[in-house]
Amino acid sequence: MTPDRRTALRAGAALFAAGTAVTGCAPAPPAHTPRPPAAGTGAAPSPPARPAPGPRRFPGHPAEITQGSGARPEIALTFHGGGDPATARALLTEAERADARLTVLAVGSWLDAHPAIARRVLDGGHDLGNHTQRHLDVNALPEDGVRAEIAGCADRLRRLTGSAGTWFRPSRAQGASPLVARVARSLGYPHVLSYGVDSLDHTSPGAPAVVRTVLDGARPGAVVSLHFGYPDTVAALPALLDELHRRGLRAVTTTELLT
Repeated sequence: MTPDRRTALRAGAALFAAGTAVTGCAPAPPAHTPRPPAAGTGAAPSPPARPAPGPRRFPGHPAEITQGSGARPEIALTFHGGGDPATARALLTEAERADARLTVLAVGSWLDAHPAIARRVLDGGHDLGNHTQRHLDVNALPEDGVRAEIAGCADRLRRLTGSAGTWFRPSRAQGASPLVARVARSLGYPHVLSYGVDSLDHTSPGAPAVVRTVLDGARPGAVVSLHFGYPDTVAALPALLDELHRRGLRAVTTTELLT
């Protein structure tokens, strides 16, 4: 990592902090999001001829996944997909420069507003999954509400990529209630993707604190929770990836981590 590139990334993060509204899995109510594009408007691209990877079962792993086996020196950096897409693109680009791959759990209403980001994630070799349609407290919803949230995001993913996504992660919760897990299974997601390391980046603690928090929990097989939409995360990623590389840990998709 050259000093010039690190300086440029930090400068970009400052610009995000000055003028970017962000969302994540913080306790605050979700921001207003646009309505889905009306059918027939042409607002969303057609699915590709070859569908994106879909959900799959990983024998030997629990229904709710918080970490991999740790058998290989690999770690999964998983991102809650929301906020200004400029931060998402910056994070994806920096990861690819470092030959790292991410797992993105996208909010359906975010995909409605920024449909091109779905293909951008997949074209970079990253996992793309379901983080509910409106980013509500899904564990607090009745069954019909849970089903609408998970199925709504799955429908957006199918429309944009040809697949319901590789993973499901509940919104505004680290883990899924038994009801949410059951509905997710009925909609084709055999595993709930949780995490064992919380970066706390959505609290905007500053980039050095994000790096320290992740590295404190960085072990082979770790699944880390991070967010798009937060400038501290953009500023933290270069140093984080550098240190993971120094420790011999490779950032891979969750699918790779568990395969």
